[in-house]
Amino acid sequence: MKFLLSFTAVSGSLSVILGAFGAHALKDTLSAESLGYFHTAVEYQLIHTVAILVFVAFYRSWRNEWLIWGARSMAAGIVFFSGSLYVLALTTLKWVGPITPLGGLFFIAGWICLLVAAYEYEH
Repeated sequence: MKFLLSFTAVSGSLSVILGAFGAHALKDTLSAESLGYFHTAVEYQLIHTVAILVFVAFYRSWRNEWLIWGARSMAAGIVFFSGSLYVLALTTLKWVGPITPLGGLFFIAGWICLLVAAYEYEH
């Protein structure tokens, strides 16, 4: 739990920092395509950071392990999906491109974990 909360704090902070960096410092140095990658990375990172926080908050009152697995999956998604897009945007390392869909699969797995947790929910 502590790791997920720490990850969320760092990821949320980085989302804001990187979003501002992309909007101001990189707008004149990156191509439109690379800026698009960067923007998508920031957007997905921030959305899934908030989702992790919600999963952890739900878990505190409703001890369903699927919520923790979902949060972990989303954390992995941020690292692989957003991380690979940052690398694609800022470098010439095109071999990281195939890593992006793996991150997307982690995001999907996280949302499916929420579905399973909801199915198991008993009020």
